[in-house]
Amino acid sequence: MTLLIPGLLLWSAAHLFKRLAPEVRGGMGEKGKGFAALGILAGLILMIAGYRMSETYDFYALPSFLRHVNNTLMVIAVFLFALGHSKSRLRAKMRHPMLTSVVVWGVAHLLVNSDAASLVLFGGMTLWALVEMALINRAGPAPESYKGGSLAGDIRLVVISLVVFGAIAGVHIWLGYNPFPM
Repeated sequence: MTLLIPGLLLWSAAHLFKRLAPEVRGGMGEKGKGFAALGILAGLILMIAGYRMSETYDFYALPSFLRHVNNTLMVIAVFLFALGHSKSRLRAKMRHPMLTSVVVWGVAHLLVNSDAASLVLFGGMTLWALVEMALINRAGPAPESYKGGSLAGDIRLVVISLVVFGAIAGVHIWLGYNPFPM
């Protein structure tokens, strides 16, 4: 966890910098975006490497039916993440679809992982997303909501979400973490 925790902190700091120090971030101009992107990428790499290297044990046993709940929540998380940039009619209905997706993703993974590295990673990411939403909401009124969308956009959103979920499941299987109950 020597890489996981610094990665999570770097990821969070890079994302929260704009909200917690807007004057400093604004004064950096375009360079600030590059530093933030670099911090986010470095944090992501550290989190992935740290999680993969962590040798932990389960703190408690989890019932096997939670894998079905996890998979259902993961389809929802992928859908919400995609919703943020879709041409769906649903896009105007939600203020923070991508951050909500992170919360759903984190909770889904906490339902099926009870080791220390998972608690740190998924719990930390869930906490970060909740803090980010609170700071965005506190900053002022919501920007003008998305206008438009179509039935075709709704259908594309569902199809793309299912394809991406399938790809994510495939990567998990390839890495040795089969998300589907045997």
